[in-house]
Order: sequence, then structure tokens, then C-alpha cells
Amino acid sequence: MIKKCLFPVAGYGTRFLPATKAMPKEILPIVNKPLVQYGVEEAADAGIHEFGFVTGRGKRAIEDHFDTNYELEHQIAGSGKEDLLTSIRELIDNNTFAFTRQVEMKGLGHAILSGRNLIGDNPFTVVLADDFCVGPGNGEDGVMAQMVKLYNQFRCSIVAIEEVPADETHKYGVIAGESMKDGLYRITDMVEKPAPENAPSNLAIIGRYILTPDIFEILERTPAGKNGEVQITDALLEQAQNGCVLAYQFKGKRFDCGSIDGFVEATNYVYENVYNK
Repeated sequence: MIKKCLFPVAGYGTRFLPATKAMPKEILPIVNKPLVQYGVEEAADAGIHEFGFVTGRGKRAIEDHFDTNYELEHQIAGSGKEDLLTSIRELIDNNTFAFTRQVEMKGLGHAILSGRNLIGDNPFTVVLADDFCVGPGNGEDGVMAQMVKLYNQFRCSIVAIEEVPADETHKYGVIAGESMKDGLYRITDMVEKPAPENAPSNLAIIGRYILTPDIFEILERTPAGKNGEVQITDALLEQAQNGCVLAYQFKGKRFDCGSIDGFVEATNYVYENVYNK
């Protein structure tokens, strides 16, 4: 069973300056809840209860959020505001949280490798909080729960994908693959941020992964790629060529909260469909 989830959260969030000058982007609220908390809740709903965070300088607020604030709780005890802490208190009480630092910003692959001490020799999930995902509703599984069920069947690395406009492939890792069944592909090629004319498809990887522990050894020998960064797509391609990596076209919606437009869209969606007014 998959028990661990890794959150790479060391980035600077420069697209949200000046708001992120002294505040982690992952703590920015979608209505009344930090973006990163939604990701933790999604993974917890998939049966995962051990969370590791790869942080950096200026990210202490993430660690504080997943800890008890005795002074605050004392001040609001017995008031109507006490219930507002229910969701985070349940997460703190029922899960464990550990933190390590990525000393240098050298790409997602390097960030995942930096979390090796939190994961050990275990399969694990990776959630990029920037990608805010909601399941299809009506009691159906969220995105990570869908992927965990696939892992339990196939026991290999899995990436979540969605179709994107052809002129946006340069923003993503893009896959080519053999269709196994509707929405599930065995990956044959992966390209990091290709120009539209070089993209193998319009199926883009989004911020949900399940990785087998041999990915760490592959990342250790993966050379830096674009922008001098260690790309997780390069390591996954080696895994795919030597074994099997699946790409799953998930059921649900995804909002790119790494952009201002996507963040506003997610906020409006949650306010209209999720937030308990």
C-alpha cells in the first residue's frame, strides 16, 4: 500500500509577487483554506497519512500551518470560530508531517530527490500544490484516489495527464503512449516543454504522480536538462524504457493555480461549489 506523499514546495512563487515576498505561495487561500491544505486533503482521502514537504527559505509558514497553535485555539475556545479550525485539526490529529529543505532550486526532479530521506524505500505519491484538482463529484473518487487504485492494480509509476491546447505544450511535460484502455496509456516517450511542432501529443503531465522508489537512483544519475534543472520527465522516460510507466487521463477538473488566472478560476469555483456559506 502507498502510505507516503511528497510535496515539493520550495519554489519562490514569483508570479504572485508582491504577495509571495514574505508568504509562501502554497499558503495563499482558495477562499478560506490554504492551497496546500487542499492537496493534503486529497491525498488523505486516498488513504495516505504520512506527508513529507521539501521546503526552502521563507517557507516556515507551511510547517506552522500543519502544527497546533495553542495561543490561537485558547483565544477562540468556546466561540463560534472554533469550528473553523475543524478541518485542519482533523488533518493534524490523523496524519504525520515531516519537512526537509531543498538547498538549491534545481528543478522538480532535484526537489523529489531531496525528499528521499522522508520517503525511504517505499512507493509514494507526489502532489504539486499549484495544480488544484477536484474529483468528478457525486461521491466519486478524487484524482489521487483514482491513481492509487490504478497503482494497486499495475504496481508501477503513474502520471496524471490531461489534454491541453496545442499552443500550450511548451508549459508542460508531454507524453506519447500506447492506449491500454480508455484514458490509460503505456508511455513510450516524454518530452519536457516541447514547442507545439515538436510535441508528441497534446497529453500533458499535471502535478499528480505515483513513483516507485527506484526513481531515486535514476534521478541521481539524470543529467540536468532544460534551464540547468533535473527534470522528472527525463527520469520517468528511463523508467518507461526499462519497464513500465503509465499515464492516466483522470476524471475531474484541474486548475493551474501557478497562474493568476487559474488561481482566480479556482477561487470562484470553490466559492460557488465547495465553500460552506
